[in-house]
Amino acid sequence: MSDQILIYGANGYAGRLIVDEAMRRGLRPIIAGRNRDAIRTIAEHRGLDYRCFSLDDHVHLDEALRDVGLLLLTAGPFSETSQPAVEACLRRRVHYLDLTGELEVFEAIYARDAEARAQGIVLLPGVGFDIIPTDCLARSLKDALPDAISLELAFASETEMSEGTLRTILHHALDGGLVRRDGALRRARLGEPKRRVPFRDRSRHAVAIPWGELSSAYRSTQIPNITTYLARDEPIFRTLLFAERLVRPLPSARIGRRASAMLARILRSEAPLEARVRERTQLWGRAENADGESVEGTLAIGEVYLFTAKAAVESAIRIRESPEKYKGALTPSLAFGPRFVEEIDDCDLRVPPPKSETTHPRAPTRK
Repeated sequence: MSDQILIYGANGYAGRLIVDEAMRRGLRPIIAGRNRDAIRTIAEHRGLDYRCFSLDDHVHLDEALRDVGLLLLTAGPFSETSQPAVEACLRRRVHYLDLTGELEVFEAIYARDAEARAQGIVLLPGVGFDIIPTDCLARSLKDALPDAISLELAFASETEMSEGTLRTILHHALDGGLVRRDGALRRARLGEPKRRVPFRDRSRHAVAIPWGELSSAYRSTQIPNITTYLARDEPIFRTLLFAERLVRPLPSARIGRRASAMLARILRSEAPLEARVRERTQLWGRAENADGESVEGTLAIGEVYLFTAKAAVESAIRIRESPEKYKGALTPSLAFGPRFVEEIDDCDLRVPPPKSETTHPRAPTRK
């Protein structure tokens, strides 16, 4: 298998940061995307090889992966881009990584575990802020309380969002709320339930939001009851409520997606890097067992886009260096361990120690 990395979506906000981080780490990735002018400009400025193709063009996609060992997909919305990319990686026996935080994408990729194992490749979605921090926090809490039956995860962030992230979040407003109960995903009202969360700096009101951790944390821990929260004073939640009122009355999902994309362009923020480096994101988690015993943990990380760039590149490097080690559809903590997040700069994880060194769950096998 080749050790060449291809980054698709390199002209996007996160994509550009990842390309620069890869080069800082000594890599020479091939960059790719649909916009020929944008990709060529980035490639020529950095002295990199580039390829231009649509993910919907299976012939050119397969050809672009002919000498590639790992594809890092940074172009969203991943509900549209991941499926053709995963199919091509399975056909070409190429390792697959992406930055998704979309629940339905995690579910679809995890369902292909057996195919990935048969092909000797890893399918590893969510190697950025979505979902490495929460996944490592969830696994660490599971290790501290192996018989946990419920898990709560929450975050509060100062970071403003790019257009791509906004588009993904607004897309969820079309579907309303979700929680996991007794191992199954259940419909809930957006913003319900509510609770007060003791973040590291201060306590905040939080509301339930259907993040991808409802899928990824379940795969990593097998805890059957999971709720994910967002601090209620966050601009993201106000945007979600506005989007829900805007798009849900529309006559079709297609029109709703177009409205969400338009709103994302209006609300987007791409603040200068120097204005973002001081931003912090806080995460909190709590696991509880049937006897009412509970453990809590917190995690603080730096600016989320910088974290994503560093984490995605570190993930790619680890797989590139030991490609035969990683097989199947995995979460970051199942691939790299529950303390992986601590190996990324500017991260501080505080959780109780594990009760046993043998409590790490294996990825579930789908029948």
